[in-house]
Amino acid sequence: MADYRIASLPGDGIGREVIPEGRRAADAAMARVGRTIEWADYDWSCETYAATGRMMPEDGVARMRDHDAIFLGAVGWPGVPDHVSLWGMLIPLRRELDLFANVRPVRLMPGVPSPLAGRTPEEVDFVVVRENVEGEYSSIGGRIYGGTEHEAAYQQAVFTRRGCDRIMDYAFEVAAARKARGKRGKVTSATKSNGIVHTMPFWDERFEAAKARHPGTPTDQFHIDILCARFVTNPEWFDVVVGSNLFGDILSDLGPAVAGSIGIAPAANLDSTRRSPSMFEPVHGSAPDIAGKGIANPIAAVWTAAMMLEHLGETEAAGLIERAMEAALADDAARTADLGGTATTRASGDAVVAAIERA
Repeated sequence: MADYRIASLPGDGIGREVIPEGRRAADAAMARVGRTIEWADYDWSCETYAATGRMMPEDGVARMRDHDAIFLGAVGWPGVPDHVSLWGMLIPLRRELDLFANVRPVRLMPGVPSPLAGRTPEEVDFVVVRENVEGEYSSIGGRIYGGTEHEAAYQQAVFTRRGCDRIMDYAFEVAAARKARGKRGKVTSATKSNGIVHTMPFWDERFEAAKARHPGTPTDQFHIDILCARFVTNPEWFDVVVGSNLFGDILSDLGPAVAGSIGIAPAANLDSTRRSPSMFEPVHGSAPDIAGKGIANPIAAVWTAAMMLEHLGETEAAGLIERAMEAALADDAARTADLGGTATTRASGDAVVAAIERA
């Protein structure tokens, strides 16, 4: 009997190419520590939508509850509007399982060139903590007067005290854990209270309350526009950045671009109470332009697998994957085209697995 049962949803596009590499890395690392995973395959995707009119079955969320974790590839494909594919699978999984914390680490790996000249791995090493179930990504709204000159669209953002407080508290917990590992342990809040008159002042008030609950932790805050600029000009300023659903989404794509490629960007969708299985996904999307070519970077999926094992308490196996990933990225022959190399998806995955087996 396996130690863990994990749902595997490769989804669309390059998700079908990189998720197998993440699984191979996880299996290799777990074998080294004498543990096993049973993978439960779910082929839910835009193809499912084309065939059935749904991205996943009506009981899809309920089926996920029977697993220890969810390993998700990417959702989205030309011909299916993004709001249909996302709201048909990814967002219901996040919300109905209450995976309120989206955690996206950003690190410049040894040997990986950054578009920021002269930056070192010590200078680009932070985590974006994104509120994941409310904020600007609300389904409240609609359109009126369709097809006329008076046509209008309305979108309602939702910020609750509970939602703000728990994501901010989680960010402070991450900062404390990082400080214990020798990092800066600072929390930065992303806001826009000079232009968004209700929700962002409320967010700022809740951040002040969070600071009072976590005395001694260094903090700062920036408006989102200048914060994006500082990610580029001064990435060394940041350790843990907490933001709303929209702001966190933007920052957690900018961050890995600063670190060399969005192809190495992992993410965790967490229920820190562990009442629901948490979901782990690389954040590069389905990339239809390169899907099927065998050149997608698997490192985001590999790193995501390490985050998943860490969450499950398999710290030793997670460490094996991270060290193997760093070793592979330091080898020119193991890097894919987005990192200036020539390796295929499979060859890059092979390099990670070989490094795990040599460890």
